[in-house]
Amino acid sequence: MSASLTSRLPAPIPLLGEHNLSRRAFEQLLEAPDAASVMGICELMLSDLGIDGQLCWHPTNEPANSATSGGIDLAEDSQTARTLTLLSHGAPLSDAANAQLAWLGRIADTRLRQLAETSRLYDAISRLAQAERLQRALYAIAEQAGAEHDMPELMRSLHGILGSLMYAENFYIVLYDVATDSIRFPYYVDTVDAEPPAPDEQIPLSDMPNSLTWNLLQGGRPLMGSIEELSQQLTGHFVPVGPYCEHWLGVPLVRDDRVVGGIVMQSYRADIHYSQRDLELLSYVAQHVQTALERHGAHLDLEKRVTDRTTALREANRVLRQQVLQRQRGERLQAALFRIAELANASESLENFYAAVHRAVGGLLYARNFYIALVDGDKKQLVFPYSVDEIDSTRPPRTHGRGATEYVLRHGKPLLVDGAAIDQLIAEGEIESFGTRAVCWLGVPLVWSEKVMGVLAVQSYSPQHTYTERDQELLTFVSYHIATALQRKHASATLKQAYATLERRVTERTHALALANRDLREQIAERERVERRLKYETLHDSLTGLPNRTLFLQRLEQALQRNLANPQDLFAVLFIDLDRFKVINDSVGHLVGDDLLFQVGGRVRACLKTRDVVARLGGDEFAVLLEDMDDAATATQVADRIISALQTPFRLGVKEIFTSASIGIALPGAHYRQPEELLRDADAAMYNAKDGGRHRSAVFDDRLRREALSLLDMEGDLRHALVRNEFVPYYQPIVSLADGRTIGYEALLRWNHPERGLLLPADFLLIAEETGCVELIDWQIFEQACAQANRLVGEHGFISINVSGRHFRTIDTDQRLLELFERYNVPTSHIRIEVTEHTLLENPAQVKRMLQNLRDHGAGIALDDFGTGYSSLSYLHQYPFATLKIDRSFITALPTDGEETQGLAVVRAIQALADSLHMQVIAEGIEEESQRQALLKIGCRFAQGFLFARPQPAEAWKSLQAPPLS
Repeated sequence: MSASLTSRLPAPIPLLGEHNLSRRAFEQLLEAPDAASVMGICELMLSDLGIDGQLCWHPTNEPANSATSGGIDLAEDSQTARTLTLLSHGAPLSDAANAQLAWLGRIADTRLRQLAETSRLYDAISRLAQAERLQRALYAIAEQAGAEHDMPELMRSLHGILGSLMYAENFYIVLYDVATDSIRFPYYVDTVDAEPPAPDEQIPLSDMPNSLTWNLLQGGRPLMGSIEELSQQLTGHFVPVGPYCEHWLGVPLVRDDRVVGGIVMQSYRADIHYSQRDLELLSYVAQHVQTALERHGAHLDLEKRVTDRTTALREANRVLRQQVLQRQRGERLQAALFRIAELANASESLENFYAAVHRAVGGLLYARNFYIALVDGDKKQLVFPYSVDEIDSTRPPRTHGRGATEYVLRHGKPLLVDGAAIDQLIAEGEIESFGTRAVCWLGVPLVWSEKVMGVLAVQSYSPQHTYTERDQELLTFVSYHIATALQRKHASATLKQAYATLERRVTERTHALALANRDLREQIAERERVERRLKYETLHDSLTGLPNRTLFLQRLEQALQRNLANPQDLFAVLFIDLDRFKVINDSVGHLVGDDLLFQVGGRVRACLKTRDVVARLGGDEFAVLLEDMDDAATATQVADRIISALQTPFRLGVKEIFTSASIGIALPGAHYRQPEELLRDADAAMYNAKDGGRHRSAVFDDRLRREALSLLDMEGDLRHALVRNEFVPYYQPIVSLADGRTIGYEALLRWNHPERGLLLPADFLLIAEETGCVELIDWQIFEQACAQANRLVGEHGFISINVSGRHFRTIDTDQRLLELFERYNVPTSHIRIEVTEHTLLENPAQVKRMLQNLRDHGAGIALDDFGTGYSSLSYLHQYPFATLKIDRSFITALPTDGEETQGLAVVRAIQALADSLHMQVIAEGIEEESQRQALLKIGCRFAQGFLFARPQPAEAWKSLQAPPLS
């Protein structure tokens, strides 16, 4: 940190002996014109003081760098936010030298502050001068609009005034005649265009289509920008005409919502572009230019009428006096109109304006009784801001009624009535009498913005003073100018009111923003609280309050990373699943089940150390992360402790609930990379514990890992086999026991595995059912069997296909089978559908309907493995079975020596039952001759088994050229 000497209080000039500061140097320092001069004078004074060092500037708000650290701060320049610092090169300064430096710093700091204050005062004066210049220009524009100039002079004056406010070196005014669709340029100044248009030249607008002037007049809105910017604004409607300019600004002249011309400025200099302020100012000027043009037209019209009247007076001497009076009257009218225009641009109050208008109207006609009525739209009243009357001294505001004033407002046209006309209007109900009855009354509407906003009225109480149609026309004409002047006055007052309202609204808005900021801070605090709560709820189970799967996996990943970095840092994952929890839920309800889960979480937590994590993964599954273990046996000990804790009965309300748990344990290893892998293996170990009898724990080892990998490989091979059609039917003959004739075949599933060879269903069917592939495999077998059926069985045999219970869950299985038979032209009588007793238990009504439909279409229905299931006799008459197949478990129990055994009695009973129901019986699994003989003795006629033939593919049976089936 640098030392600061300028913050001390002012002190007298220190005595410096022979090194006293020169008076001249001191005076130069107080008269220094800028900061650089202050620095130079300070360097001279330091030299006079004999102080060896270097002065430099560094930013006030930035810390000192290596170059300025250790320096002495003398003075601060607030104008440029920098500090004058002395870098001393010699030995440390003495106390006297430090005192001299402090005094010098105070003088320099005082001069720098004076310079900063002077600069600020100059800036303020500059802004004030700019505002005054703008105000004078606006007054000058208003004065020119009402002055008596010819059009070229007026336009030159406007050009000069506008040039004092903005860059207007290149300026032109264009007027548009809608009737002839042509334009002319009455005023055109351009430093680049060598061929400017003549002021009176009429140019068809169609000669310059899509030019900037054409777009300004056709679009009716201001345009501003460079040629490239305007080209983007006017996409597809812009063609450059004339010299290329750097920036272009134009505003339309509008009268009665119609574009009648425009004012344009352009810059050929790359360093001069127009701003939004220039656009607004030019738009304001355009209104006054339009007013000046209208007044000029009115003035020309008035002069024409005066000229015509004068000519008529000269032609008719008898009306010379009348013509002179008319001319004088016209001159008075002109003077009155100019006076009204001047009043519109004056800064007097509305009261003085109304009085001046009254005097101007009084110079044209009898106006001793005169008032102005205006519509107050906010209060829906008629107000009288100015009223002078011989009898009615005041006219209070009133609601809209049926007076003569309201009549003019309703119809929007002048009204001239005498006493008789007033009586007639009253009789017709058009008006009602208000105030003192007048002898003659004349009122004309005051119109601006195409709306009747008020009434200008004069009246006479004496028959000596009445009004004529000429007075009506005159007052109507004057009313236009008065309305325009009133509109300007009201616009000015409205603008001032708008400024005041804006300031008030800014104050209110600032206060509202402060309140909103306070509310926002409160909302942010509430949101942070909610976010913390949501984060907690996202990472914790809502029922038990324990961490959920997400938080558990985060902690597990951290433990896994620590173990990978240091294998000695042991941990274990325990996967806990409650045994028979579904039974508890179904018997006592979910509320009791939820209470049980809550208490289980508490007991598990009590068996662990503080750092260990217990989480609920979902349902009745919990997971535990044990950290900082001494050895792997610790995990088994904790698991046993948890199993023992859960053996104690749970008191849930008035019930005692007993439960147990199966726990899988996974330990870290080098092959683990993701926490989900550990959790997966712990889950697999848990299922191994359940398979081992539940109520125990199991550790995931290499055997389980190999089984899991084998299961995963088998699942992938199954899906590839479906795509490659590796599943094929093998056919085992069904023969007659008496003579060995083949009467049909049973299609059996086999898998031609590309690596493991031919696989039996026992090797893969369970996995296929778990993965949902079994139905697709069956349909592949069905389709191949149908494709081979006709060539295999000829005209007399049949093929049996096994349809599992899963197929009967689909409501259109029977229709799909029938469509398959039809597609391969297989007679339904050549097909037998074999189902097991288990199939009949799921949705028996739907199964019965499908089997009956297949039987009605000629297919045979066989009950396979009869005797191994429920063996309900009701099945035999409820379902359309034609064949019973005795399971091989009964066949293997047949005696070999002809003795009477229970197995033989069971088979005999099945045969007798089938004979009584006129069903065919087929015995399965015949492997010995003694079994064949025993079956023949009890009357069984058909069988299949290895004794007769092993299953073979269709090609093998075709190549044997077996005798025709019967």
